[in-house]
Amino acid sequence: MAHPLVEQLRFARDEFQRNLIGLSPEDAVRRLEPSNCISWMVGHLAVQEQAYWVWWPTGQIVVPDLFDQCGWGRPASTPPLEAMWSAWEQVTHAADPFLDSLTIETLQQFPERDGQTHSESYGTMLHRHIGHYWYHMGEANALRQQMGHSNLPQFVGDQNKAPYRPER
Repeated sequence: MAHPLVEQLRFARDEFQRNLIGLSPEDAVRRLEPSNCISWMVGHLAVQEQAYWVWWPTGQIVVPDLFDQCGWGRPASTPPLEAMWSAWEQVTHAADPFLDSLTIETLQQFPERDGQTHSESYGTMLHRHIGHYWYHMGEANALRQQMGHSNLPQFVGDQNKAPYRPER
């Protein structure tokens, strides 16, 4: 069984997908400035997954041009939604083996990147990443409301999919 924080990340992933059901490709690339478009958010979360859970621990990059399209500090872009979901699925699939390997001990380790010890442990990075999902989920819902979308999810989904359990 995966660590409880990994289960919370997977719950956040599921909720992110649930919150974007019914989003058209046209609305996904629509920018209501200063916000980025929603398809960018999908790619952006994949960028972080790729960096934290694939590239840094294994040295592999699953989707090479993803950072240029959706990385932090890059110019605004409006990538196609289908391409971003494809990248997100490839990256999250590649990330899962590392996430499944996380233990109490490894969550306390600080990864090395470019010969430097990272300032956050894997556990802190996991907390950050879960929060990042919820941040962009709220932002995407706000944008969808501004676009006039109706019948959007009103609250966090079935928390019983990732209930509290003590860390072991």
